Amino acid sequence: MSRTNTARKTRTASQVRQEFIDFFVARHGHRFVPSSPVAPHGDPTLLFTNAGMNQFKDVFLDQGTRDYSRAVNSQKCIRAGGKHNDLEDVGRDHYHHTFFEMLGNWSFGDYFKAEAIEWAWDLLTSPAPGGWGLDKNRLFVTVFAGNEAEGLEPDTESEDYWKRHIDPARISRWGKKDNFWEMGDTGPCGPCSEIHYDFTADKSGSGLVNKGDPRVVELWNLVFIQFSRGRDGGLSPLPAKHVDTGLGLERLVRVLQHTDSNYDIDLFTPIFKAIETHTGAHPYRGALDDPADIAYRVIADHIRCLTVAITDGAWPGNVGRGFVLRRILRRAVRHAHQTLETRGAWLHELVPTVVATLGDAFPELTENPGKVATVIRDEEESFLRTLDRGIALFENAADAVGANGQIPAADAFKLHDTYGFPIDLTRVMARERGLTVDEAGFDTLMEAARQQSRRTLDLDVAITLPPEAIARLKTLGIEPTDDTARFDAQPVAAIVKAIMNSGSDFVDTAEPGAPVALILDRTNHYAAAGGQVGDRGSVSADFDVQDTQAFAGYVLHIGQVTGHALAVGTAVTVTVDRQHREPTRANHTATHLLNFALRQVIGPEQDQRGSLVAPDRLRFDFVCPHAMSLQQIEETERLVNGRIEEALPVDTRVVPLETARGITGVRAIFGEKYPDPVRVVVIGAAMDDVLADPGSPRWQECSIELCGGTHLADTSAADHCVIVHEQALAAGVRRITAVTGPAALAAVNAGEGLLERAGRAAGLSGNDLVGEFDAINELARESTIGAAVRGRVTALLEPVGDRVRALRKEHRAEKRSGVVDEARRIAESSSGPVIVDTLPDADRDNLLSAMDAIRAAHTEAAVMLLGVDDDAGRVTIVARVPKALIARGLKAGDWVREPARICGGSGGGRPDMAQAGGKQPDKVPDAVVAARTFAENALP
Repeated sequence: MSRTNTARKTRTASQVRQEFIDFFVARHGHRFVPSSPVAPHGDPTLLFTNAGMNQFKDVFLDQGTRDYSRAVNSQKCIRAGGKHNDLEDVGRDHYHHTFFEMLGNWSFGDYFKAEAIEWAWDLLTSPAPGGWGLDKNRLFVTVFAGNEAEGLEPDTESEDYWKRHIDPARISRWGKKDNFWEMGDTGPCGPCSEIHYDFTADKSGSGLVNKGDPRVVELWNLVFIQFSRGRDGGLSPLPAKHVDTGLGLERLVRVLQHTDSNYDIDLFTPIFKAIETHTGAHPYRGALDDPADIAYRVIADHIRCLTVAITDGAWPGNVGRGFVLRRILRRAVRHAHQTLETRGAWLHELVPTVVATLGDAFPELTENPGKVATVIRDEEESFLRTLDRGIALFENAADAVGANGQIPAADAFKLHDTYGFPIDLTRVMARERGLTVDEAGFDTLMEAARQQSRRTLDLDVAITLPPEAIARLKTLGIEPTDDTARFDAQPVAAIVKAIMNSGSDFVDTAEPGAPVALILDRTNHYAAAGGQVGDRGSVSADFDVQDTQAFAGYVLHIGQVTGHALAVGTAVTVTVDRQHREPTRANHTATHLLNFALRQVIGPEQDQRGSLVAPDRLRFDFVCPHAMSLQQIEETERLVNGRIEEALPVDTRVVPLETARGITGVRAIFGEKYPDPVRVVVIGAAMDDVLADPGSPRWQECSIELCGGTHLADTSAADHCVIVHEQALAAGVRRITAVTGPAALAAVNAGEGLLERAGRAAGLSGNDLVGEFDAINELARESTIGAAVRGRVTALLEPVGDRVRALRKEHRAEKRSGVVDEARRIAESSSGPVIVDTLPDADRDNLLSAMDAIRAAHTEAAVMLLGVDDDAGRVTIVARVPKALIARGLKAGDWVREPARICGGSGGGRPDMAQAGGKQPDKVPDAVVAARTFAENALP
């Protein structure tokens, strides 16, 4: 069990982080560089940022420069996939995390070993205020022992510098595995020197260094980059030597707060308290063998990881880092649901607590926490719909194999495929039962499923046509649907050949209300393919087509009967919804223009990775190692709109695949399989001219793509195009979202209005400036405006940002002063052992300041304060009780619960100090009465 000596806590994690940064900035001339996102932009080698040096990788590789030679920061890191993966260890011990912070200082060809070692030792061991005053007799140092095979000498230089500071007996030499750092198979590398901390009670941990024992842990790694490894494996000295250090914040704070566990530090305790409040579980006790304590650690770690990752642009999904995040979230949901026995989605409600603990250091977390919480909530609710059934399936499988058995591959695959259980979650559940999983068999089933579903990847249909249904249609002599009329979209006459219900069963009649799919002998509907959504429309006046999908040549018109029942054999008229089709056509043609423009702006290496063409928007995914600049976005828009204004003809032709491939400049989607013959879409030339001279270089000036979708007759019908978002999708892949037609013109108008407001903001002052600043920023985030305009709005607001921050600081100071004055009034007018009062417009920090002012005058009184924020609909409650009154029966943790309940909230805490909250400010008068009554009854 973890034990915490609260009496010796002298620094918060926030203070420690800032002291590290200040030490290197103020005393040693470093530049503070903000943390890079945990979802790396432009580095396809990284799933997540896992070290502080990631954002300086180009400098170490001599591919980039900075206008500074010394840097310091606290880097957000995630290790939950790939080479560095701590996911499955989280919860089982006291020190593994998926998300953590890495304090670091860097030298780019500036200082080297002597300074790095001296400064590290100074900061760790010097007494406050200059350092952290760690016990030198609890520190050990490791250095590189050399490697004869590589011709590397021992790092005696570092060793000699260390001897100036530490007893040589506390220095040990280690080989390449522990003390030689390499970026990769080739490139920069060098020896490293690690500082380890001894947690043993009698300081006897010298034999535990580098042994993986939690009683002696590495605190700080100093990497001295002085070599480069060539492709032949040889090492050569670097012309400029660098320093890259990493100091784990959570481990360091554990030392400085004198706890036995990373999870007992103040970055985690507020999250544990929130978990306790939400679940009613016993308070976190730090046990390694208590399932509830394991769940506490898993949930707290994972919600930190999810909050930071989603804020930084990662997203739960089915591939890559998205799938890692989904696995992390589902592990947390399983513990919340099964281990802590809660119901419903509530993990997302922990996001504000994470933001409160990290937002000061990483202000991006405070920008849109509601959006982050919504993403998490949606993922929770999705998994909860199948969680209970999945657990039941697992339990049945576990019972069937017995003790020390193996969960069959088929069960593991069904858990994954049907119930959304990632394999690592099944593995953890099996381990809890003393079982294993047939993972080799699982991998085989997964690969077979990938092959089978590759063609319909990303489709989201309510009704599908499984292989057995296709075979049934053929047995009945029903031919695939004739959809040759899908491009002109004129109404066609057809016969209902088959009807399928939502269970993929054939029925004779479709009744009103129930979702079904009609299979017709012919259609004018375009079935979803190539990123374009399926058409909507109607079948006679009785059937509303909501989606169109195709399987093995059979077109499914998916929707509902809205009039009379439809029977197999009925003659019908099929009509396309033009209001759905026409904007979809415009967006598809604009997608081709966008693809062409991006090749000119980004370069020929730009390659399409996918798209979505819908009536309300288009989405285009493409290869690009970095975010587009505002200038690049504007230039892309200019090129697209220039071609729209030219009213260029759009021509199509179905030609042999070999002929299509021979056309100069033709583009296709990476990894896509095309039919033979294939349809070619050309913008800006006639297909007759192209086919007459397919190798002509002039076709480089045209957009030519292999495409089976619907398009405009000429580009002018798109009206206009606006890029509304440009963002990262995966490592090295960007995503653009754009709109055309009326939506684009509306975006232009909205953007121009916002630019005007931003330009006028500088002339405002006081509260008017703050209010307008916030309103413009919110509109810039939430409105459909151009991405480039959004960037220009931000640039216009930047000069007034300092004024706004100063005004907010002044307002907070005034508010705090007013609250303290009110607290003094309360103190002067109060008497007796119990004081309960309210403070309007006071947040938690102000309440605590007021609490200190009142208790200074009434040291032996129990004090409860209720802060009321009518505008936000929030009540904050704090209480403190002296030891003498605790002994008489009044405990703060119990005391706050009653007024919190009345205000529609909850809370709790220790006997001497507690906090709570509520959502009904109008109930505060009743809550005050209840609090006074509770205290009177508790004190005989």
